Amino acid sequence: MALKLRLARGGSKKRPYYSIVVADVRSPRDGRFIEKLGTYNPMLPKDSDERIKMDIDRIQHWLGNGAKPTDRVLRFLDEAGILKREARNNPQKAVPGKKAQERVEEAKAKAEEAVAAEEDAKNAEAAAEEAPAEEAATEATAEEEAAAEAPAEETAAEAPAEEAPAEEAPTEEAVAEEASVEEDAKA
Repeated sequence: MALKLRLARGGSKKRPYYSIVVADVRSPRDGRFIEKLGTYNPMLPKDSDERIKMDIDRIQHWLGNGAKPTDRVLRFLDEAGILKREARNNPQKAVPGKKAQERVEEAKAKAEEAVAAEEDAKNAEAAAEEAPAEEAATEATAEEEAAAEAPAEETAAEAPAEEAPAEEAPTEEAVAEEASVEEDAKA
C-alpha cells in the first residue's frame, strides 16, 4: 500500500481550511485517511503560529514507514526542518503553448505582408515620380540637340524677327473711345 502525506480540504466556500493527513494514494482527496497529522489555515497571516500546526513525531513515524509527502506538505516540512526540499527549475514553464505559438507566427506573417505591401506602394510611387521627370529630361535634351544642329544662319535670322516690336492690337477701351469719337463727329 502506497502512502502519501497530503492536504485534505475542509472549510466552507471561499474559506479553505486544510488537514494534513496520511492516506492511501488511491483514496479521494477529501475522503478516507489513516491519521490526521496537523492543520493548515491559509486565511491566517503568514507570520501567525496558528497557520500551520503539525505533529512532528507522528510525521516522522509515517515518513519512516515509507509515506511520501506531496509538494505542498514537503514545503511545510522544509520550513520545520524535518526534510529538505530541492528547488525546482522548469525552464519550459514560461514557453507559450502550441496554439499561442501558431497565433504569434500568423501575426508575424501578417505584419511582414503589410510591411512588404507598404514597400511596394512606396516603390510604385517613387517610380511614378521618376518616370515624368525622365520623360521631361529626354524632351529637354532632344530640344537642345535640335537647336545645336540647326545652322547658325537660321538662328540669326530668327533672332531679329523676335526682337522687332510688333504692332499692338487695339484694346477694348481704345475701340470704345474711337466709336464714341465717331458718333460725336456725326452729330
